[in-house]
Amino acid sequence: MQTSFLLLVLITVAVAVAGGGYAIESPKYTVIYSESDFEIRLYAESSWMSALVRGTSFQESTKDGFHRLYQYIHGANVNNTEFPMTSPVLTSISPSSSESVYVVRYFLSSEHENSPPEPYPELDLELDKWKSQCMAVRKFSGFAKDDNIEEEKDSLVSSLKKRSTDEIMADENTYSIAQYNASFHLTDRLNEVWIDVSGFTTEACPA
Repeated sequence: MQTSFLLLVLITVAVAVAGGGYAIESPKYTVIYSESDFEIRLYAESSWMSALVRGTSFQESTKDGFHRLYQYIHGANVNNTEFPMTSPVLTSISPSSSESVYVVRYFLSSEHENSPPEPYPELDLELDKWKSQCMAVRKFSGFAKDDNIEEEKDSLVSSLKKRSTDEIMADENTYSIAQYNASFHLTDRLNEVWIDVSGFTTEACPA
């Protein structure tokens, strides 16, 4: 049931965008370093509404968290405000041998980032305000799944270690998966792995 719900939501969003109804807003960034298999981006300050989920599956946890966020952006808040869809849907992962922590995030557009309405308490959502920060980003195609996201993360970690002798990663085991496409979009899909690289040596990256 929940899988069908998420599919319907993302199809609706994609059709609206394809029809030219509105442009999807995303976090602003500047590429400050680039290689063939990854890049370092300096992201501007941003605000996210977040849903924490404890579980063992990236896919199921993302569905659970997004279901709560979907209710929020469609009026389940104290002002009954409805929000435009933004991208990406971001799932941050802190692995554990037993039960991992997943934080599913909806990016708040510039119109709402400073004072978004409070969500209904039963949704158990929190506002995250991110300072400007540097992220290492690796793109990958296809669907982001439980059986491939860790491999993509490990590839990014390997690339970073090959190109730097410094400890540039805040925590190589904690990472985020950014998803940009609707579920029915079967080709030319875009996903990304993000890792905090606050130790990257450049004046552009905040210490």
